[in-house]
Amino acid sequence: MSLTNNNSHSLAKTLEPFVCGGSAATFASVIIHPIDLAKVRMQLYGQLNPGKPIPSFPSIIKSIVTRDGPLSVYKGVDAAIGRQMVYGTARIGLHRTFSDKLVELNDGKPISFLQKTLSGMLSGSIAVCIGTPFDIALVRLQSDGMAEPQDRRNYKNVFDALLRTSKEEGVGALYKGLLPNILRGMSMNVGMLACYDQAKEVVAALLNDPMTNGPSLPTRLGASATAGFTAALFSLPFDVMKSRLMAMKPNPLTGEMPYKGVVDCAVQMAKNEGPRSFFSGFSAYYGRCAPHAMIILLSIESITNLYRQTFS
Repeated sequence: MSLTNNNSHSLAKTLEPFVCGGSAATFASVIIHPIDLAKVRMQLYGQLNPGKPIPSFPSIIKSIVTRDGPLSVYKGVDAAIGRQMVYGTARIGLHRTFSDKLVELNDGKPISFLQKTLSGMLSGSIAVCIGTPFDIALVRLQSDGMAEPQDRRNYKNVFDALLRTSKEEGVGALYKGLLPNILRGMSMNVGMLACYDQAKEVVAALLNDPMTNGPSLPTRLGASATAGFTAALFSLPFDVMKSRLMAMKPNPLTGEMPYKGVVDCAVQMAKNEGPRSFFSGFSAYYGRCAPHAMIILLSIESITNLYRQTFS
């Protein structure tokens, strides 16, 4: 093999976790986008309608379709794709890169759950810092339909949302809710990727799966189902605060924002709406996280095999 081919193979190997992870994350986000839209609206309902019970997931979907038409359930899908191409690619690719390096340093032996957790936290926080502007655009596109017609921002698409937000509110507005988003990204990566890696070993032992050529389908199903639950459980409180901070608008009379920051948001939610508000929309969020995680974790194996066949 020539030097050029060696360099190409090395580059393909380096890019593998990023290309495969980003492709799987983007595919999963397109599939579950209507659930994600309902989840965001359930999270914001308590803020916009204080004192009223939060509608169920089916009710939210029905009201969206009735009010804005069937295609409205894919409102903001372009932002979701852009977000996963940046955020999803970084968080999965970095976690796999860090984990592989730790395994290499451990003489090829499986690493501890603590090391997997640290890898998930670091990769998740880095990815969030890169992808937060797209997250801002996604939340605003998804929540705009909840406002009265005269109060809607009416962004045309993800790029219009990014440009108008930076122009009208300053570039710093693209990083509103960064702290809870970092906490969410860290907890999501631990709950999804680190727990998946750990659950895979546990499930494989229970099923007597040698994982000689990778985990079997039953092992992957059991591990991904576990990771979907832990990802939702760990990250939902931060996701609720993130959505509220990203979607908030100044009071038309005083010009003040509803929340001063993540701590103020947490205090007001606990005081005015109770502890359960941190888990508002759990049904939709779990319904989003579980299939999203399972689609990513199941499809990434097939995508990776195809990638390796292409660049071997």
